[in-house]
Amino acid sequence: MKIIKRNGAEETFRIEKIVVAITKANNAAEEAERLTPLQIDRIAQAVEIRCEEMNRSLSVEEIQDLVEDQIMAHGAFEVAKRYITYRYTRSLVRQSNTTDDRILSLIECNNEEVKQENANKNPTINAVQRDYMAGEVSKDITRRILLPRDIVEAHEAGIIHFHDADYYAQHMHNCDLVNLEDMLQNGTVISGTLIEKPHSFSTACNIATQIIAQIASNQYGGQSISLTHLAPFVDVSRRKIRESVVREIRELGAEAAEERISKIVEERLREEIKRGVQTIQYQVVTLMTTNGQAPFITVFMYLGEARNPQEKHDLAIIIEETLRQRYQGVKNEKGVWITPAFPKLIYVLEEDNIHEDSKYFYLTRLAAECTARRMVPDYISEKKMRELKLSKGETPGNGDVYTCMGCRSFLTPDSSGNGWDNVANAGNYEPGKPKYYGRFNQGVVTLNLVDVALSSGKEMDKFWKIFDERLDLCYRALMCRHERLKGTLSDAAPILWQYGALARLPKGEPIDKLLYNGYSTISLGYAGLYECVKYMTGKSHTDPSATPFALDVMRYLNAACAKWRAETHIDFSLYGTPLESTTYKFAKCLQKRFGIVPGVTDKSYITNSYHIHVTEKINAFDKLAFESQFQALSPGGAISYVEVPDMQNNIDAVLEVMKFIYDNIMYAELNTKSDYCQVCGYDGEIEVLEDTDGKLVWTCPNCGNTDQSKMNVARRTCGYIGTQFWNQGRTQEIKERVLHL
Repeated sequence: MKIIKRNGAEETFRIEKIVVAITKANNAAEEAERLTPLQIDRIAQAVEIRCEEMNRSLSVEEIQDLVEDQIMAHGAFEVAKRYITYRYTRSLVRQSNTTDDRILSLIECNNEEVKQENANKNPTINAVQRDYMAGEVSKDITRRILLPRDIVEAHEAGIIHFHDADYYAQHMHNCDLVNLEDMLQNGTVISGTLIEKPHSFSTACNIATQIIAQIASNQYGGQSISLTHLAPFVDVSRRKIRESVVREIRELGAEAAEERISKIVEERLREEIKRGVQTIQYQVVTLMTTNGQAPFITVFMYLGEARNPQEKHDLAIIIEETLRQRYQGVKNEKGVWITPAFPKLIYVLEEDNIHEDSKYFYLTRLAAECTARRMVPDYISEKKMRELKLSKGETPGNGDVYTCMGCRSFLTPDSSGNGWDNVANAGNYEPGKPKYYGRFNQGVVTLNLVDVALSSGKEMDKFWKIFDERLDLCYRALMCRHERLKGTLSDAAPILWQYGALARLPKGEPIDKLLYNGYSTISLGYAGLYECVKYMTGKSHTDPSATPFALDVMRYLNAACAKWRAETHIDFSLYGTPLESTTYKFAKCLQKRFGIVPGVTDKSYITNSYHIHVTEKINAFDKLAFESQFQALSPGGAISYVEVPDMQNNIDAVLEVMKFIYDNIMYAELNTKSDYCQVCGYDGEIEVLEDTDGKLVWTCPNCGNTDQSKMNVARRTCGYIGTQFWNQGRTQEIKERVLHL
């Protein structure tokens, strides 16, 4: 059995340490109040049993809490007092510098919590460690200075989660839709260098990757670009290549029919498109931003965005090449083709590609093959999105289609209906047209719904009262995020605020006008709807008798957002939180506060957003249909998934799921596995097994390899694909997922 020390390092549980600690407190008490040696041994043994029952590695603080409880259970209140006093004295000493131990432990790669915090960061690399060091300092300043004490305490208790505190000390926002069209068509500036409109597709792709890297270094969340913004440069290259071919023929003194010239031009053009797409793929996965990771980038593929038939034709070529290259994958250090984490791909299902007799169905089939092998693309239904995302004056079925910012965070529709009169000074502003590219999210605070439920003791009136109190806490935490961005000058991140990614504001101008009236969003996240409903009703939220309560909870959250929006003119929006590492934190906090409640707190994770529990048996179609009603109530973003086996030999079944997505749910994905053992060459599923200490360990079923540095494992965790492994809570959740097909 392992424990987690205060600096995050992992250590073997030693019962004798508990005996020593209790004995010291015992010796400090009056002789008449002291415990006997046998009682001390029994207390230590009881604590050990409780630790084993938790089925996870407990922190030192949690173990000390158990010791206190057991001492008091034995009636030794004077000894308990001495023990508590000693703990308090030591905590004051530690608070004199809260960051040293954690920073030193992560530099030496001993900090298990930090090592497993982000599934796309390798904590052994200097650049990642540098980011984590800065993050520890930011979290320390945030806790001690920047946030109100009650918000800090609620965050640390797992009542709420104040996301990305490791970046809060700086004036940074979360995620965005990059206005790549403006930057390419009207020029931009990167590191003080003017970048003018590119004269070829390959150059446009190269500039795009530089933009992506710069943006990723100036924010902490995901970003999205659209391939549509690259499509016009295909014809630029086509004309340029044609001039070159005609010149070559003329110089040779030869003649060629127009048909032959066009064929040569298209062949060369295809090669350039291949090189351009390859530039984006390989630069994205090999670039390392200032936060020590590849950019969290999503690439949007939507034929319906094209402005004319030629652009649509060229966009289809880019999409095809993007899918083909992702299907192939990238090579690992052993030269084996594997699944990369980035860029995430999103493919829009629409009338032009969803039916077998549709003009672009060949792209949809290619997308299905790619998903079966590499887990991307994910899918947006044009049909459902047009029903749900309605800008001012639009009617259901005629709404807008746009991508999420990164993995799942969606902008709300354009409430102005005219792009806010170009408040951002974008160079590609179109009066009267809804605006999405160039908008962003200010940040997220997540409410732990499970804690609300457990705190109520199943009393419904008390539940709603506590709900209101917790929502007020979230509101104040979100306003802290908003206030932290207020007053930020455009000079803080020129690529974002001055040179077109999000705006073209003058130097020295605050970004404040972009924080109000719906231009940007701020997200109230929620997690654990399943466990919340399970505790309050005794049933899963899929049970018809429990579903109305689950929907009431969702509507209550939305009502709170609407109230805050009306009062502040800030666009609060409800967000289905992905909970990458926080799922484990929430689970541990719940166990600490409420103990083991069967079916509610007996796992090392809680369920993401509105999702059906990972162990619940349900088929893919019923799951997507059920979750669609909750996704519609998460306007700030959410994604549904189905877990599937290896589908590479059953593409027709993948297509059936995709067609169902088109008709029934706005945004969904298919999860499969994509692994490789570098020791023996096994390319099947790497398993999760429990070792003798009860720790979950990734293990090759062929050779028994457990060295994570010698295996490639790709799993969907939060909308993104993770490739750098996960904490014990998320690993248990991955292990327990049932198949839906």
